[in-house]
Amino acid sequence: MNKLQLFYLLSFLITLSVKAQDTLEPKENPYTEARYHYYLKTILLFNEYLDTDSGSYNTTQLRFLHPIANRAWNLRVDLPLISTNTSSANKTGIGDIGVGISYIPYLEHNKGIAFRARIISNSAADPAIGTGKWVFAPALFYGSYLIEKKMLWIASLENQISFAGSDNRQDVNTTAFENYFMYIIGKNWIAADVAFRYNATTKGYPNNAFIEFGRKITQNDMAYIHPSIAFGGHKSYNYGIEVGMLILF
Repeated sequence: MNKLQLFYLLSFLITLSVKAQDTLEPKENPYTEARYHYYLKTILLFNEYLDTDSGSYNTTQLRFLHPIANRAWNLRVDLPLISTNTSSANKTGIGDIGVGISYIPYLEHNKGIAFRARIISNSAADPAIGTGKWVFAPALFYGSYLIEKKMLWIASLENQISFAGSDNRQDVNTTAFENYFMYIIGKNWIAADVAFRYNATTKGYPNNAFIEFGRKITQNDMAYIHPSIAFGGHKSYNYGIEVGMLILF
């Protein structure tokens, strides 16, 4: 890249960053909704049960999100407790702990762009409940209200790729394109999500979709439930159900 191209690229990024800072946290923008909240500290506790061909896979996860710097940045920590009940192993223990950071370079009244980068560690207590790999997962998000304060659309593109870990475990290399639609009805919301994935390691398409029903219990406490189904070649599970609670403070 020559110096002139680099100058224009830096100018573009600085312009986006200033735009985000100047308009940070307007009353109505796609990143204030519960599932993508950047501006308040958030605790998410959920339990997900998945049925697989060889048995069940259960995840109880605590996720903590914290705005940092000028609040265009957001820190995320995932602490999973995994339990498997399969024909080959029954194991329970800490899974692969993840840490991520997100940044919003562009934000307007009802739309915005965000970036996220995560590191998922090889921290599982047992090989049966982890990938055995260190994984890097960059992602790009675009959020927009299709109907102001009523219908939200979040599209994301993420790649998960392993860069270290056990030589005896399969490499991780999966790209996911996901679309999340949320319709807000007073204190309730209904959502639908479909994620199309390509696993370059297995040459498969472990896609999934879910519908979600959520409700604000108080101004800062929310609960949701969503059943899901997997489809495509080399899918990772058959069907599942997730129940969770969000606390904003």
